[in-house]
Amino acid sequence: MKYFDYAATCPLDRDAANIFIEASTKYFGNSQSLHEAGSASANLLESCRKEFSHLLDVDKAGIYFTSGGSEANYLGIMALLSARRKSGNHIITGAAEHSSVYNLMKKLEGEGWEITYLPLDLNGKIEFASLKGAVRPETVLVSIQHGNPEIGTIQPVITFADYCHSKDILFHTDCVQTFGKIPLNTLAGCVDALSISGHKFYGPKGTGVAYVNPKLAWKPYIDGTVHEKGFRPGTVNVPGIAAMTAAAQKAHSLMNTETNRVNKLREALIESLSDFRNSIEIFGAEGDEQLPGIVGMAIRGLEGQYVLLECNRSGFAISTGTACHTGMLSPAKTMSAMGSNGKQAKEFFRISFGRETSQEDAVDLGKMLAAITTQMSAV
Repeated sequence: MKYFDYAATCPLDRDAANIFIEASTKYFGNSQSLHEAGSASANLLESCRKEFSHLLDVDKAGIYFTSGGSEANYLGIMALLSARRKSGNHIITGAAEHSSVYNLMKKLEGEGWEITYLPLDLNGKIEFASLKGAVRPETVLVSIQHGNPEIGTIQPVITFADYCHSKDILFHTDCVQTFGKIPLNTLAGCVDALSISGHKFYGPKGTGVAYVNPKLAWKPYIDGTVHEKGFRPGTVNVPGIAAMTAAAQKAHSLMNTETNRVNKLREALIESLSDFRNSIEIFGAEGDEQLPGIVGMAIRGLEGQYVLLECNRSGFAISTGTACHTGMLSPAKTMSAMGSNGKQAKEFFRISFGRETSQEDAVDLGKMLAAITTQMSAV
């Protein structure tokens, strides 16, 4: 099976796996315990915290380890709401946010909060004018995803955050798709909270990071919580965090090389489909506004699920959107947010590249998609 679903999850890096095993056997103590084994775990944990603060260029006091990106989103947003700078009950978010953010917003709506969902333009971007137009005197929080997981468009988060701060509005961003792929050190210093997930950059599943500006006086979501300075309950997964930290270090060391390589994979795939551009649509932006490793596509007249099954039958693993959305009858959230509905929206499918993807693999997938397109045209 040739794997083209790295935006959903990555295999565990072998070096990170070795560190996980070593930490599980040598640093097994509870990091909250006062004995020597607990202190050893606590010291390793703080080393990992320091490393993430270095990678993001933020104060390590704002780094909190979580069970993944979804929990980092949830707790990060709730922390900001508890630390809001002014009174109000209005939140702004994107219409294509990850389900962890979208479902939280729906929950908050049920509790009396007013939520505005901003649409995407045809390139998958939220227009600055749209954000400005949605802001009210009672707006206290904006949460907008940095990199779209379905088509790879990158939002101008720094611009958004700067504007929000001028209005005393706190800003959260979901960086699950962008950490380890593009530099975030400038962005991290401009937002109030961000979220990261370990398995998106070859770390272990069940690990994540939330950054919350330590200058904010947030309150624990669950009273009495002692782990991670009250940010989340439960014994801290020190071995998993150590492995995630190793994976993060490697991802950063390979960032420039991988960006150049993945750009070539994207070009090879698109070039292999050049004879079928009238039948194929590619979504997203270009240049610095696009994650090269994510290609959102559609073959006109074919449902994305059919394309997925045909690819799977021939040994290619692709997807029809985020894994957290799979199984739903509704189309990909990004398509709906871009104003595409019904049959056209269900034509969407996603290809995403990773470290094990070769140039030959990308071309072979292109040939497979070309064959499906030819077959459809012959019917």
